[in-house]
Amino acid sequence: MKNGLDTQRRRLILGGAACVVAAALPNAAFALPLTAGKPRNLAMTSINTGEHLDVCYFNGQQYNEKELQALNHLCRDHRRNVETDMDPLLYDQLAAICGLVSAKSPITMVSGYRSPATNEMLRKGGGGQAKKSYHMTGQAMDIFIEGVPLATLKDAALSLKAGGVGYYPRSGFIHVDTGPVRTWRG
Repeated sequence: MKNGLDTQRRRLILGGAACVVAAALPNAAFALPLTAGKPRNLAMTSINTGEHLDVCYFNGQQYNEKELQALNHLCRDHRRNVETDMDPLLYDQLAAICGLVSAKSPITMVSGYRSPATNEMLRKGGGGQAKKSYHMTGQAMDIFIEGVPLATLKDAALSLKAGGVGYYPRSGFIHVDTGPVRTWRG
């Protein structure tokens, strides 16, 4: 009987340790279909400013700081001209989505970073923004890709299981973030 208890105890401890290790790793480490050692590119346009970028933000070994800064500037809160360091895993999600849908056109960003003041202004205006929006922490973006059906874009984002995905067909965009995996329709 003692051997049976020791075996169960060992399994419980090992299982618990595996859960702790898995929880410590970022979600994207399990889900994003990006080839290790390959450069990652993003082509994006801001619908609000008309600015466009086409950059290699990851050289196959590490993130390129200069290109990340350029992307962060593009994703800035255009209402207040304030930027933040966006989560690089968000850019990885976008690159993965583009690959899954074989995007021929750049991503059109509807909303990237939003300062707390802008988020509150939009909330008071009845826009439906979340009080603790991931946009305020540089972890969210609202996007569409010309020529890609919105439902296809949503399905690609959901398949990654790498964060939140909101589907806004009446507004013409999807929301992606690097928060917990969840989904909703707006």
